[in-house]
Amino acid sequence: MADEYTRAAVRAALTVTSRLGLREHEPEVLHERSNVLVKLGPLVARVPGTTRLARPGPAWQERDVALSRFLTERGVLVVSPATDPPVGTHFAEGLPVTLWHHTPHDPDHRYAPDVVARSLAEVHSALRDYPGELPRRGPLDDLDRIFDRHDLDGEAPRLRAEADRLAEALPDVAVQPLHGDAHPGNLIATPAGPCWLDFEDTWLGPLAWDLGILARQGGPEFLAAYPGEPAGASVEPWVRLRELYSVVWQYVIAIRFPHRLPGARSALAAYFS
Repeated sequence: MADEYTRAAVRAALTVTSRLGLREHEPEVLHERSNVLVKLGPLVARVPGTTRLARPGPAWQERDVALSRFLTERGVLVVSPATDPPVGTHFAEGLPVTLWHHTPHDPDHRYAPDVVARSLAEVHSALRDYPGELPRRGPLDDLDRIFDRHDLDGEAPRLRAEADRLAEALPDVAVQPLHGDAHPGNLIATPAGPCWLDFEDTWLGPLAWDLGILARQGGPEFLAAYPGEPAGASVEPWVRLRELYSVVWQYVIAIRFPHRLPGARSALAAYFS
């Protein structure tokens, strides 16, 4: 049964489409974790779910829209924001809501490492020309916000100290606009080909952040397939930061889903083992 986060997101999506005078459709919840995706006919409303606990305000949704629009206009295949009706950001139930074209895809298809790596390289190439302002500390700012807002089962001070330690050790390398969460699960198989989505975590950082995520959540063969020899792309320090980030988010998830707390504790123990 849907929890209050999901129910509030559905109400917000319906309120926005009603306010815009759109035809009524029976809502279909496609996803209900970090963000709640509500299909309403040809549109999908994207509403914060668990991310409400860590990311107040609409800045993340606005960046997702801006980068997705930028890439769409340059012919890069990404899930594209709606234009008519306007994508937003709209507000209802105290939540930011954005509207997207529903993108038919095969949820069971998994692309080979070379396809994923090449398509990510295409995204990176196009993003180098992105003119907008982006955060410069990305996951580190995310972690700071979480530590300021939640005690994380009493572990926030320990986790903050570890984040500070990792930040001090990060190499000074060239930066560019990133996807920010470039794991294979954010690449869907559409009739037109591989299509990236979810640019909410984008920031101005080292290519090694995206490549480290690709390697950690895909495997070394994904990293090996990335075209060329990216400068400054040693991924080890960034993979360790991603591992810490994952632990912290497991504690955030456990705020919404308390039965997940033992898993967060286990992940923390494994991280420090």
